[in-house]
Amino acid sequence: MTMIISTLILVFSSALLIFYMQSVGERILGREFDREYFRSIVAANRLEFPFVKEAVEQFDVPGDYTRFRMMLRCDFLALTYLLKHTANRRHRYSLEDRVLIWNYKLISFLMSVRRALGREEKPAMIQLTRILQYFANVLGKRVSDAGAGSLFGPDYLLGL
Repeated sequence: MTMIISTLILVFSSALLIFYMQSVGERILGREFDREYFRSIVAANRLEFPFVKEAVEQFDVPGDYTRFRMMLRCDFLALTYLLKHTANRRHRYSLEDRVLIWNYKLISFLMSVRRALGREEKPAMIQLTRILQYFANVLGKRVSDAGAGSLFGPDYLLGL
């Protein structure tokens, strides 16, 4: 009996933690930027998430979600690296960055579960692109604030 109660408490606590982290993530994603900084980051680093977002939102046909997930994963790795090393003196993630990284990983995992259960992946895919767009906006703002708005391509990787 105690084992069942302990398991229920663990499951309930985990569900509350996930819900709380998702709520905090949504609040962070609601932050407004004074302009679309992400466009220059996307162009300079050849990121794919805007194209994935457009394909998923506008075309109501079954897409190659496996390929889309791989594209988003590559963008995620590039953006998290750049967030940590570009125009960032401490070379650490901010608390907001860490929360969104955790949310990205959680949504990716849940998307795999949804796929295994035969559920639609479109809402999760759109959420992942929102997180990546936020990361690109933060990165673009940092680069802009550092006075390096004229840097292109590999120059972003130099770690201002």
